[in-house]
Amino acid sequence: MTNDIKAALRDMGFGAPLAMEALGGGVSCDVFLVDLGEGRRICVKRALPKLRVAADWFAPAERAEAEVAWIGVMAGLDPRWVPKVLGEDKTRHVFAMEYLPYPVWKSELAEGRIDTGFAAKIGTALARIHAVRGIAERFANNAQFRALRIEPYLLFTAERHPDAAPRIRAIADGVTSARVALMHGDVSPKNILRGPDGPVFLDAECACWGDPAFDLAFCLNHLLLKAVWHPQDAGALFESFRALKSAYSPDAALDRRAAALLSALLLARIDGKSPVEYLTDEDQKDFVRKQAKMFLTEEGLSLDDIALRFLKVLREHPPSP
Repeated sequence: MTNDIKAALRDMGFGAPLAMEALGGGVSCDVFLVDLGEGRRICVKRALPKLRVAADWFAPAERAEAEVAWIGVMAGLDPRWVPKVLGEDKTRHVFAMEYLPYPVWKSELAEGRIDTGFAAKIGTALARIHAVRGIAERFANNAQFRALRIEPYLLFTAERHPDAAPRIRAIADGVTSARVALMHGDVSPKNILRGPDGPVFLDAECACWGDPAFDLAFCLNHLLLKAVWHPQDAGALFESFRALKSAYSPDAALDRRAAALLSALLLARIDGKSPVEYLTDEDQKDFVRKQAKMFLTEEGLSLDDIALRFLKVLREHPPSP
C-alpha cells in the first residue's frame, strides 16, 4: 500500500519521502503524515474502495475528487476553514494537503474541554457554507453520498429495526431527493480541528449538493452521544448543542428535517454499519435506542425538543456505567 502512496508522491512532484507515518484515517481512507525533509511535512490521503467495518461496505474511490473540489470552494470562501491542497493523483485517488498540527475537536470533547464558543463558530461556518449558490453541477455526487451515508447509516439501520423502518426509510428518501445546498456530508468532531481562528474541516469525501439538514443533524448527534458516554459533561455538551444550533439559526422547516434526521442518526450510530466506537456498554446502547425510537414515532419535533428531552431522561434515568 505504501508503495502506491510513494508512487503518487513521485508523480505529484514531491520526490521520495524520508519517512511516512500512518495517521487515524477512520474507516474510509488511508492517511499518512509524510516527512519530505528540511522540516517540511505534509498529509497524504487515499480513498479506499472497501471501508474498514465489520459489514460489507463499498463506495466509489472517486470521492477523493469530490473532497478536493469541496476544499477548493471553501478556500475561496474562507481559507482558514480548510487545509491547502498541494497535489492530486486522480488515477490512484490520492491527494496531498498541508499538515496542520491543531487539536481534534473529538479529543477535546473526550477530555472534557468543552468550549461552547467554538461550537457556535462551527454553526456559523456551516450556515455560510450552506448559503453558497451556483455550483450544484460541480457536486452532483449523490450516488457517492448514497453509498457512504444513506445506505450504511439509514437503510442498514432500517433493516435491523423493522418497527422503525417505515419512518427511517421516509427520512432517507427525503434526504436522497433533496437538492438544496452544498453539503460536507461528514461533519463529525473527528473531522474538525480546533484551529487558532475557528474550525478547520477535514474529510469532505461525502460532499454533494443535497440537504443541509444532514450536516447539522450529523454534527449535533455526536454531542448527544458523547453526553451518554460522559454524563458528567452532559450539561456542557447540551450548551454546545444549543450554541451550534443557534449560531446556525435554521428556519423552521430545516429545523424539523434536521430533528427527524437526528432521531434516525442516533439509532444509526448504534446499529448502523459504522457504530460509534466509544459506546460499548449495552445499557448505554439500549438507552440511545430507546430515545431514538421514541423520537421517531413523533412528527414535527424540533432540535431543541429532542435535546431537552434527551438530557432530561439522561439525568433522571442514566444508563448503568
